[in-house]
Amino acid sequence: MATKTYQLETLTCPSCMAKIQNALGRTAGVKEAEVLFNSSKARVSFDEEVVGSEGIKKVIETLGYKVLGEK
Repeated sequence: MATKTYQLETLTCPSCMAKIQNALGRTAGVKEAEVLFNSSKARVSFDEEVVGSEGIKKVIETLGYKVLGEK
């Protein structure tokens, strides 16, 4: 199990936050996803044997948002 924080491009509204959080929550291997509107960060706990960090970024980018970095 891994937990990473992804810095996103600036989120412009709470519905953007909900859209990303819901998509991550439906992603196979993701155990928990929390998107913070004020800081434009997503904290994701996931099973690396099911989905990797690149897969998490792909989900976010498919929705039209940029991932600027990860920790």
